[in-house]
Amino acid sequence: MPRRLAWLLFLLPLWAAAAQPPAQLALRTAQGDQLLRFDRQQVLAREPLPADLRTPLGSLWKLFVFAWLVDTGQREPDYACKGQSREEVYCCTAGQSIGREQALVKSCGLYYQPARIGLDAASWRQYWLARQAPEWLLDLGKLQPQTEVPVHELLDALAHLPAQAEARRVLLDVVVGADEGRAVASLGGRLRVKTWSWLDDHDPLSRRGGFAGWLVDGTPIWAGGPGTSKTLLAQYSEVLGTVLPTPWPSEPGRCVEVALFSRYPLRDVVDAQKRPAPAGALNGDYRVSFANGNDLDIHSAGELFLQRNGTPQLVARLDREEYVARVLQREASATPIEASRALAVTIRSYLLQNAAQQGECLSIDDSSQRQRVAPRPATTEMRAVAAFTDGLVLAGSPVTYHSELAGPSRLSWQDAQAQAANGLRFDAILARAFPRASLSAWGNPLAACQPLPAAEDWLRKQRREWRPQLETEPGYEELQRFAVCQLSSGRPYVDRERQRIYVRGLYSLQDRLDLTHEYLHLAFQAHPSGQDEGFVENLARRLLLE
Repeated sequence: MPRRLAWLLFLLPLWAAAAQPPAQLALRTAQGDQLLRFDRQQVLAREPLPADLRTPLGSLWKLFVFAWLVDTGQREPDYACKGQSREEVYCCTAGQSIGREQALVKSCGLYYQPARIGLDAASWRQYWLARQAPEWLLDLGKLQPQTEVPVHELLDALAHLPAQAEARRVLLDVVVGADEGRAVASLGGRLRVKTWSWLDDHDPLSRRGGFAGWLVDGTPIWAGGPGTSKTLLAQYSEVLGTVLPTPWPSEPGRCVEVALFSRYPLRDVVDAQKRPAPAGALNGDYRVSFANGNDLDIHSAGELFLQRNGTPQLVARLDREEYVARVLQREASATPIEASRALAVTIRSYLLQNAAQQGECLSIDDSSQRQRVAPRPATTEMRAVAAFTDGLVLAGSPVTYHSELAGPSRLSWQDAQAQAANGLRFDAILARAFPRASLSAWGNPLAACQPLPAAEDWLRKQRREWRPQLETEPGYEELQRFAVCQLSSGRPYVDRERQRIYVRGLYSLQDRLDLTHEYLHLAFQAHPSGQDEGFVENLARRLLLE
């Protein structure tokens, strides 16, 4: 090939990328509605939101129907997939059904069809008129993907949307699953949005897409750009992660009741004037005296309660995210930031797995056997870490942690710090400690890795037999922790970042070859041989067949 032609072929993708219009992000701020224009690396411009900027609704119409269903207390049936509509690909497989919340996350339009849920135009108009909604929202017939609306009116509608808290809770699943679980590393749990896609106005063969919804504090937000909603979240998550603020959530989780100092009996609690503190809610500075002779200064803004039935006892009633921030403050530090975020998710997951129900609250002891809790408000830095990971938990594995010691289903804070220093993000740190677990949402903890324990046991047994031969190969490193997961479709593969092997099973010789092949990709991941398909396949066949 002539050198000039080769250069032209190399430059074509770059020219195409340069010719793409920038993506846009609109959000409400204290200074008014702002519009940011950005590419995949950086923000290009920031300006007041133009009044004439419009967007197609795309799939956003489903969010408004969801709000109506929740706010009016409807009891519509689940949608049953029968395999009779191509649109069911967004819903479920034939013979299964889907409920309201997952229908919103998966964008199942068949679920929200007005005729199916008994919604008529008159009732719809009356409902939104009472809420002073914009004109385009009053007409049920205009609630279509192609309907274009002013972005500033969309932000207004989102700011006042009924059932907003319920929608934000449900929509965390959208970000958790975006870009096959990779976008969450940049976005955390800050973004609660419904995605949308529609045809491009200027090119009927192209599409544009984005999302709309809220930050965790209820700030309305909209984004749009070239491609579909999936490509926007995948391609722009890094730059979005740098420009999105990290506000404290307006719904910081259900209350957590903590028996403070549960392993250390109290002698007394006195106020700043050294007078015995009265029973009930505490406000201000106090000193706690322990039976062992130690003293500790604490502060309360009404969240600590003193009980004086016999031996004094302190109880803290905290929002879930304040609890996470206080445990983080007591157990570790806010730096390095990715290690701190990983530990925050672990703390929240431990709470979900181990707390008991106590009326409206979760109940857990403050002790080294559970989680230690700081007896004073969390710092700004700790609250920022909790807010960034708001609502994120691990599903599919029990979790615990230790300051130094790693182990099965146990995060080592020391290892997490070293991994963060080497450039790992919080999701990758968690995947190394809990290879069978998946990042998920507090309200819907689902594991993306469906483990294949028989395949994992077989592989661990086989590699002991293979060890003498493998240790002679340059670059081989035996993995201490990995997971074998069920492959739902496609070809077997490895997720190096999460140390996972995806295969069909262990039923045939080909299955065992696939498992061996993919394990070798992981075991040689730090060496060029790990990228050599020929080397890996030949070695797998020698190990298994000879």
